[in-house]
Amino acid sequence: MKKIAFLLILLFSSFNTFSQDSDYINAFLKKWDNSRDYLLEIAKAMPEEKYSYKPTERQMSFSQQLAHINRNMTWIHSDYFLEKKISEKRSFPESKEEIIARLTESFDKISESVSSLDEKDLKVKADFFSGEMSKMQLLNLMQDHVSHHRGQLIVYLNLNSIEPPAYRGW
Repeated sequence: MKKIAFLLILLFSSFNTFSQDSDYINAFLKKWDNSRDYLLEIAKAMPEEKYSYKPTERQMSFSQQLAHINRNMTWIHSDYFLEKKISEKRSFPESKEEIIARLTESFDKISESVSSLDEKDLKVKADFFSGEMSKMQLLNLMQDHVSHHRGQLIVYLNLNSIEPPAYRGW
């Protein structure tokens, strides 16, 4: 009887693990879409003439922050999910409208890739420059990087007396 109970517990815990991975992809995509929408609202809130604003000389400008976010996303996506190294540096647009379009395109391509992942793909390890990471960890890293720099952009808005959009991370 104990063996049957143990086997049932083992069986149900394996179903739960499978469900958690699938739930992770859905949860990530929801968070990723919210992250995209929130970042785009922040990008739209800053007037184009303030895109060159930087709080101190050593910091990136508002547009450089957006370019940095985009480069990081496209690098991780290309190198570790599409497994295609980016050979040429794609220039980042200068106008507010083009920047917003490029960010939208990048977020959407990543959403498309992640939605096509299988649960087992999340466990695949990649040789990242700071050490081995699973694709799940890389997704978390990518989202964390967006959040980090988006937080800086909120400060840029506040320093220019522009009320940031309401948080939409739920």
